Amino acid sequence: MKIGLIKEGKNPPDKRVAYTPQQIKEIQEKFPGRFEFLVESSPIRCFSDEEYSALGIPVVDDVSECELLIGVKEVPIPQLIPNKRYLFFSHTIKEQAYNRPLLQAILEKNIELMDYEVLKDQNGQRTVAFGRWAGIVGAYNGLWTYGKKSGLFDLKRAFECFDRAEMEEELKKVQLPPIKIVVTGTGRVGKGVLEVLESINLRQVSPHDLIHYYYDEAVFAVLDNDDYNRRKTDGGYEQQEFYTEPHKYESHFLKYAEVSDMLIAAAYWDNRAPELFTRKDIDSEDFSISVIADITCDIEGSIPTTLKPATIADPVYDVDRETFEIIDAFGKQNSISVMAIDNLPTELPRDASEEFGSQLSEHFIPELLKEESKILDRATITKEGDLTIEFIYLKDFVEGKTTD
Repeated sequence: MKIGLIKEGKNPPDKRVAYTPQQIKEIQEKFPGRFEFLVESSPIRCFSDEEYSALGIPVVDDVSECELLIGVKEVPIPQLIPNKRYLFFSHTIKEQAYNRPLLQAILEKNIELMDYEVLKDQNGQRTVAFGRWAGIVGAYNGLWTYGKKSGLFDLKRAFECFDRAEMEEELKKVQLPPIKIVVTGTGRVGKGVLEVLESINLRQVSPHDLIHYYYDEAVFAVLDNDDYNRRKTDGGYEQQEFYTEPHKYESHFLKYAEVSDMLIAAAYWDNRAPELFTRKDIDSEDFSISVIADITCDIEGSIPTTLKPATIADPVYDVDRETFEIIDAFGKQNSISVMAIDNLPTELPRDASEEFGSQLSEHFIPELLKEESKILDRATITKEGDLTIEFIYLKDFVEGKTTD
């Protein structure tokens, strides 16, 4: 099988790649004669063309002879090659309106599309993801934002660090007053956040204690879904019901917002679930959060202050508490500073790519060798010019019949 690593075409540019040069070499040594890789030349990729060439991996300008084309972010419509098999993050399965034209074009061009987000094992658990690195970089950026807003310390930007080791050195500069940080999410992203907060020796307390006790040092608490969601009828919580019928629940996050200075949002959000808080809530004098690192970056999703994605070049914007307008970063003393970059792992692209490629090697490559793979079938959104059974629910979305 000929596999092409495609050049990332989406703007702003993404430096990540699915496989490092060393990983491609290891795959070819482990499965001799089964896989041939071509790498599309790229001036922005975190591993240079020369690093691939040095290991004997061909770097070319045209990968159209490949059967399978692998990227990271969405492929721009003009760059899609008809009648090919692709694997990338398409950001279409939640009916994201901005990618409707992309899904329409994929169907028109008879492209077989697999999506990393739905590559799952037999237990339904995702096998490949950048979530941990989104959490690591997101937490770092949250601390960077707090340092800038408070003037208490100044860190290098994450993308200015060569790797995780250099980032760890920067984190030694963090000096926090006795603030309270609230973290939502206990999955891959949340675990990445936890790594950073633990690396600066921040004390973790329970959600209950965060609300009820005063501390003379900076502390943080990690909230699970049942800590801030309750059934509307009786205030109870049942996990399975919350996952299947989240509309029956309401948020009671405000009690944490009233005692916390900073929010790091790392929880997956279903658009049927309640928002964490409302626009009206932030106008209250009791709403104490002044820095929000929204790693989830769902626009106008669980975090109402996430009005637009920020960029690596321009990572923070402020939201005026009274008018709810976007203003310049750190523009007002009492405004809320929002860090909401939607491609955080690309700030540490070499580390993130290495871990991602390792997951792909373990979970994806063996499936390619099978004559039939249920795992790859379930991860395939389009085939033979139509939506697959798993994703037939996107039909109205593709045809423009759903309301955005």
